[in-house]
Amino acid sequence: MSDNAHYTIPKAPGRWRAITLALVMHVALFLFFWIGIRWQSETPLTVEAEIWDPQYKEAAPLPTPPQPEPQPVVVEPPPQPQPQPEPKPIPPKVIDEPKVEKPDIALQKEKEKKRKEEQEKQQKLEQEKAEKAKAEKDKADKLKAEKEKAEKEQAEREKKEKLEADKQKKLKEEKQKEEEAKKKADAEKQAADKKKQQQAAADAKAAEQRRQEDLKRMMGQATSATGGTGTAAKSQGPKGSPDYANRLGAKIKGNTTFDNAGVSGNPAGEYTVELFPDGTVRSVRVNKPSGVPGFDEAVRTAVMKSQPFPADKDGKVPSSFTFTHYPKDQ
Repeated sequence: MSDNAHYTIPKAPGRWRAITLALVMHVALFLFFWIGIRWQSETPLTVEAEIWDPQYKEAAPLPTPPQPEPQPVVVEPPPQPQPQPEPKPIPPKVIDEPKVEKPDIALQKEKEKKRKEEQEKQQKLEQEKAEKAKAEKDKADKLKAEKEKAEKEQAEREKKEKLEADKQKKLKEEKQKEEEAKKKADAEKQAADKKKQQQAAADAKAAEQRRQEDLKRMMGQATSATGGTGTAAKSQGPKGSPDYANRLGAKIKGNTTFDNAGVSGNPAGEYTVELFPDGTVRSVRVNKPSGVPGFDEAVRTAVMKSQPFPADKDGKVPSSFTFTHYPKDQ
């Protein structure tokens, strides 16, 4: 089906208005003529008048010709009014019918109109869309800027808090380390002092025990000597040979290695060495500590380096000997 089938000719607007106007005009004309005819049909007034020709009395009168009898003045009646012709009715105003265009042209114009309206509508929608997009973008940019600012401030605040927390933690750890180091040093010092005291007590106890044993042994040797054996003085070793103990002490001092730079004064230490018959060391004890643990340990090491110890002049090795050593007499 073609587009022309949908086209209809629009009705003429104002038809009833034209009919009403025509009726009003006819009524007005009827009233106008009716009033005019009634006014002209009234009876006119009749007027009679005599006309005299005045004469001067001094003049001689002329013979008066016989006067004809005056004819009565006939007043012509006024002409009867001619009946007015009935006015022609005013034709109603013809309202121009809308020009009916050809269907194809009208349809084309209608399409063009719709196209323009659609184009304007589309432009308006695009403009509104662009404005809305711009407003949303501005809002999003603003929110983004505010969010970035808040995040930056939060990051700076957290960074400061972390730095402060790290600082406090570091100070706490350093303080704790110092306290632990101090406690450890105190504990080590107490342990060393206790160990030193225990060692000194053990050494003193062992020395006393050996002294008692030596005393018993010497007592037994003395008893044998009084019996005519002649071996008491020989078995005592250093007591029978005055320079024997000095020779042994000199050997030990030669093997002592100790840095005495930090030692205050020159404290003495007394040591007793027990030997086997072949000159090897049975034990080393500290009778009187020097007060410098490192030096006492160096003396023990030197005693072990010095073995086996030589025999005395009589060819025998004493069971023990005691010597004194000073840190600064190496």
